[in-house]
Amino acid sequence: MITTIHIESALDLNRIAAYLEGLEETIIYKLIDRAQFAENRIAYQIGKSGFQGAGELSLLDLRLRRQEEMDVEFGRFCVPEERPFNDGLPNPKRDVTLPPSCLNIDNYDAVNVSTRIREAYCAFLPDICPAGDDGQYGSSVENDVYALQAIARRIHFGALYVAESKYRSDPNSYAELVRQRDREALLRLLTRPEVEAAILKRVAEKVTHIQSYINPEVRRSIPPEAVLNFYRTQIIPLTKEGQVRYFLSRKMSIFPPRI
Repeated sequence: MITTIHIESALDLNRIAAYLEGLEETIIYKLIDRAQFAENRIAYQIGKSGFQGAGELSLLDLRLRRQEEMDVEFGRFCVPEERPFNDGLPNPKRDVTLPPSCLNIDNYDAVNVSTRIREAYCAFLPDICPAGDDGQYGSSVENDVYALQAIARRIHFGALYVAESKYRSDPNSYAELVRQRDREALLRLLTRPEVEAAILKRVAEKVTHIQSYINPEVRRSIPPEAVLNFYRTQIIPLTKEGQVRYFLSRKMSIFPPRI
């Protein structure tokens, strides 16, 4: 489990960018692991899990729920950027102590876009997985869970910490747009096209570099352009959606000094 970054560097955009850059490799490796198995559509079909009494759940539904039921006991979702995919999870059984938060929001789930992450990820699988069915349903959804959690961590970290850093860099502009509840203007203000272009270029290069060591006789590769497109159309836009949600949920009357 990834814990929140130390408060002294939590709002340094360079440190935030470095952390997000590190998560790129994690996501790429998880996607490569999932791509070793066929698309296996039955694993995502309701009522086809193979579990008796599972009702209106797919195998992925069950695997993700069981994973999060274990994770919550250990306190995973006490960490701001670790947002769950499931509702109604129990309370942690472990005492968790986190450093003081630099974030200025009462409910971290206000930025939770996990449902949309899952939908986007499942639609993306045909772009990296061989078509068809190889019967490896359990391995498929196991790797799905690890990939989904890595992607969600990246998106929610960027939503929370980048948003707060941007707000403090220009509080007057953001505060006025928040007062107006102007989502479109907030999106325009927070968007940095040159930063997004650099991320996309770097991600495509990393996919190519990481896979340069793969033995094609034993491991499948994934198309760099597919991962780049997933970042462009899903990961970056969902991160920005989370930032807009953060601004609209931020406690406007409190503006603690930068530490």
